[in-house]
Amino acid sequence: MQVTITFKQIEASDPLKSYVNKKLKRFDKMLEGPAEANVVLSVEKIRHIAEITLTSGSLNIHAKEASESMYAAIDILADKVKSQITKHKEKIKKHLLGNKSSLTDTREFSIEEPLPGDVVDIIEEPLETKPMDIEDAVIELASGKKSFYVFINARTQEVNVIYKHNNGKLGLIAPQG
Repeated sequence: MQVTITFKQIEASDPLKSYVNKKLKRFDKMLEGPAEANVVLSVEKIRHIAEITLTSGSLNIHAKEASESMYAAIDILADKVKSQITKHKEKIKKHLLGNKSSLTDTREFSIEEPLPGDVVDIIEEPLETKPMDIEDAVIELASGKKSFYVFINARTQEVNVIYKHNNGKLGLIAPQG
């Protein structure tokens, strides 16, 4: 890993350089391919700030940490970078592997016997629908406590659902085709 350390409003010191290099050296094993790290160490009043921009292939990480001690800021920064690298690697692994269990799962099941992990508590409510106009369904929706109303459209003879949208307007779900 190629490391560039910049000191702003703080004197450059070899112990700080070696500490940063030691902390970043452990990321070499985690990263794939060549990596470049730009580290900026600065002091603003009593705050010690450590900032890093790490680039390796498609991975770009930027992190910044402030603390009362420069060594503490570097430690916390290293932990942040490690978690971001781990998160990125898991994301890539998940993307490449995917969840193929649903494709290879050929077990037979019935509605009476739910699959493991399925929601079991389903409340079934009988629904008596009668043909009505959309305007009548709007009146029924307004008079009820539910946020939707299922009805048979008198014009099309198909099941429709009218509902209250989040923005206060009404929506209509009607089958097509």
